[in-house]
Amino acid sequence: MIERVRVGILISGRGSNMSALIKASEATDCPYKVVLIVSNRLDAPGLSVAHAHDIPTFARSHNGLERADFDGIIDAALREADVEIVALAGYMRVLSDGFIEGWRGRVLNVHPSLLPLYKGLDTHARALAAGDLEAGCSVHLVTPELDDGPVIGQTRVPILPGDTSETLAQRVLQEEHRLYPRALTDWINAKGGKF
Repeated sequence: MIERVRVGILISGRGSNMSALIKASEATDCPYKVVLIVSNRLDAPGLSVAHAHDIPTFARSHNGLERADFDGIIDAALREADVEIVALAGYMRVLSDGFIEGWRGRVLNVHPSLLPLYKGLDTHARALAAGDLEAGCSVHLVTPELDDGPVIGQTRVPILPGDTSETLAQRVLQEEHRLYPRALTDWINAKGGKF
């Protein structure tokens, strides 16, 4: 049996994209396995989801710590678990340049827009305000510039008459849950599982 790539997932909240990645990893032909869930919030609901799947967790508040110091703590937890790829799934902190450099080419993120459009926050409201006919989501490699790394997968979502930020966000999130596991799987397979 081929050894599966070890993935660590960083979350800050409910972890719906984390759940999608975990569910996909349960397929026998999935090239990755989730070995650690990390949260910067001790009360993140996604931690209980991880526990329900018997996946180890590491939770530590970032309050009172410099960004680089906190990222050093996270880095140590990931390396102790022999993580090979880091997947950001609703992780609401900007990573330090040092962390990104240490994991260069091995950190992925899912973002709720058709990058390079609408980097950062409020992506759905910005798409609606611009009068766009479609929105969507992107999976990209993380680089020091916010939401600027190479895109490895995208899904388009039509903007419907009467859409609000909330209704559009809900439809885009459903597509994120489909796109992220598929993009991660395709990316790992394209690299031959070597990290």
